[in-house]
Formats: sequence, structure tokens, C-alpha cells
Amino acid sequence: MQPVTIYTKATCGYCQRAKMLLTQKNVPFNEIPVDGDSAKQQEMSQRAGGGWTVPQIFIGDQHVGGSDDLHALERAGKLDALLNG
Repeated sequence: MQPVTIYTKATCGYCQRAKMLLTQKNVPFNEIPVDGDSAKQQEMSQRAGGGWTVPQIFIGDQHVGGSDDLHALERAGKLDALLNG
């Protein structure tokens, strides 16, 4: 399974939704909180091609986008294939 990284903030409902989907699918993920951490926010933005909102989700080296993008992959039946590489 591809490693999953998700950049989050504690008060972000979209972050909670994305983590809930991954947890329901038994997908382990590395959560990187960016609350008040400008270095982590900058790292996230660079990896996400300028994306500054949270969550920013990566599967392997591929930038997926945010929670809506992750859920769209699931609805389209494409998430499992991406996770399995």
C-alpha cells in the first residue's frame, strides 16, 4: 500500500472528514499538523503546488488535493487502485 500523508489543522472539519474516510478504509496515514507552524505550512504549500488550504493529501508522491478530491476518488472507484499503487 502506498504511504498516505495528510496535512491538517485541529479545527478543520474537512480534515476530520478525510481522516474518517481513510480510517473507515483501514488506511494508515501520516498526519502532519500545521497549526501555527509556518515551516510545516510552507512545506505543505510547496508539495501541493501552492495549495494553502487544509487538508492537503498525498498518496505516495502524488498530490490528491483536499477532502472533496479524496471523496470524489472514492465515489469514482479509483481510490483503492491509487492506494495500492
